[in-house]
Amino acid sequence: MRLVLFFDLPVGTAKQRKDYRLFRKFIVKEGFLPLQESVYAKLVVTDAAASSALAHVRKHRPPAGLVQILKVTESQFATMEYITGKRPDFEEVDTMEELLVL
Repeated sequence: MRLVLFFDLPVGTAKQRKDYRLFRKFIVKEGFLPLQESVYAKLVVTDAAASSALAHVRKHRPPAGLVQILKVTESQFATMEYITGKRPDFEEVDTMEELLVL
């Protein structure tokens, strides 16, 4: 399944910009890959892994702004249609067969 993370954070002050940068660095370090500017997705193997990732994001949430996570199955994620634009150029794990869990 995938966790799709959406965020909209304020960047009006220097502190808010720092909080934005720290949160973005955190989610990338946690394995979220960008789909759009403020939309990231992470592949998780089990509900327990999803719960753990959700708990980590809650623990490191920024003090202001909006952060949302949507859990979708692989089949739901695969039906995403690109109306304009194209798929991102980065290497993305598309199937569970390509995922190596250590």
